[in-house]
Amino acid sequence: MNYPPMHGRRLLGIAGALVLCGGVGLAQMTPPSQGPAGQAPGQTNPSMDSQMNQMQQQSGQPSPMDKMFVQQAMQGNKAQIQLAQLTLQKSDNQQVKQFAQRMIDDHTKLEQQMKPIAQQLDIAVPTQVSKKDRATMAKLQGLSGSAYDQAYIKDMVKDHKHDLSQFQTEASSGQDPTVKDAASEGSKVIAQHLQLAQQLAKDQNVTLASK
Repeated sequence: MNYPPMHGRRLLGIAGALVLCGGVGLAQMTPPSQGPAGQAPGQTNPSMDSQMNQMQQQSGQPSPMDKMFVQQAMQGNKAQIQLAQLTLQKSDNQQVKQFAQRMIDDHTKLEQQMKPIAQQLDIAVPTQVSKKDRATMAKLQGLSGSAYDQAYIKDMVKDHKHDLSQFQTEASSGQDPTVKDAASEGSKVIAQHLQLAQQLAKDQNVTLASK
């Protein structure tokens, strides 16, 4: 049957309205989009952070712990050198002065080995020692004679115990292979220094803390 033109346009309008209504209904029935495994939009996956950390470890990228170790190791080397130089000036004990010279020689080498690693990791070379080491130097400056020697020896035993623990931790748990290797090699030197300091304390009758 042939409809008049106006009637045909009216039917097309009704059909278009039905299609539009159907589209709106489907949109209302469709649930909101979800992330992986039913995750709601904007909600973070708790496992993603650990996965990223694991990927960093596998790739051998330097971690904040690696960078902190390098910075603290360089500060420690500088402190050992400055304390030993002070000891050469203030001590009259030849055995203590020999130990101090060994500290200057070995920690200067460790410092030179650490500098290119710091540059590689874009870490600025420390220009001064830590606040704790500055306090130690100030305390030793006010001492002399056997009192100075005893205080210096005690500090050397205490510091090298702490440093050895830090180097061993980095060697076993670090992420950057270059930093880990430097920590592993450095820990051998630190262990020798600790043995020397403990023997020096024994020879000089210095009473050490039990811990």
